[in-house]
Amino acid sequence: MIFEKNSTRTRVSFEVAMTDFGGHSLYLNSRDIQIERGETIEDTARTLSGYLHGIIARVLSHETVKKLAEFSTIPVVNALSDMEHPCQILADFMTIMEHKNRFEGLKFAWIGDGNNVCNSALLGSAIMGMEFSIACPKGYEPKTEFLEQAKALGGKFTITDDPKTAAKDADIIYTDVWVSMGDEAEEEKRLRDFASFQVNAELLGDAKPDVIVMHCLPARRGFEITDEVMDGPNSVVYEEAENRLHAHKALILKLMG
Repeated sequence: MIFEKNSTRTRVSFEVAMTDFGGHSLYLNSRDIQIERGETIEDTARTLSGYLHGIIARVLSHETVKKLAEFSTIPVVNALSDMEHPCQILADFMTIMEHKNRFEGLKFAWIGDGNNVCNSALLGSAIMGMEFSIACPKGYEPKTEFLEQAKALGGKFTITDDPKTAAKDADIIYTDVWVSMGDEAEEEKRLRDFASFQVNAELLGDAKPDVIVMHCLPARRGFEITDEVMDGPNSVVYEEAENRLHAHKALILKLMG
């Protein structure tokens, strides 16, 4: 487990999953391995492939996980990069299935930053047949390459700068922090730009009565989501967090079983 960024849910769920299976995980931050001292990712990948059954990488740059995958002879899992967070989406979609019993025809409303989690949710929605509606301030839209990938997968999506438009008749409302890891220098500007993109009780009134509210966590309560919503009857945030463990177990079995 190579972790260049901090983690609560991803690290703990993968470690517990391996322990429950009778395996063992090694947690390595950037100071524990020689990449920080100049060893190439290629050499690291080839070396670790001789010791391990899989690599889970939470990285600053998406290029790092791509190189690890290219030069490893064992499975490599993207446990978050600056471009995507596919492990989160596996747990999210598991949670949606538990509550909605389907994907086809559902409306998934993303409120906030078009970030790495949004990119993965966009692609996942295209694959599973959900309508994806993105509400974000201008300049914070998902990257063009992900919009093009979603189109190629047959995805149906809209982009707006009005949260109420995105939330209208939504089956799922999803939000994330306005200031992601790596964006701290922009915090003051981002808090201003996203001020009207809060998931609150008023916004839920535009969605379907049985809408489920999701957040990948950690949350900054009172900013992107209110206590009333996060702790309310429509919230599935903690089920979603627990499902990280179950989804990661399934992923480990799929790749290493």
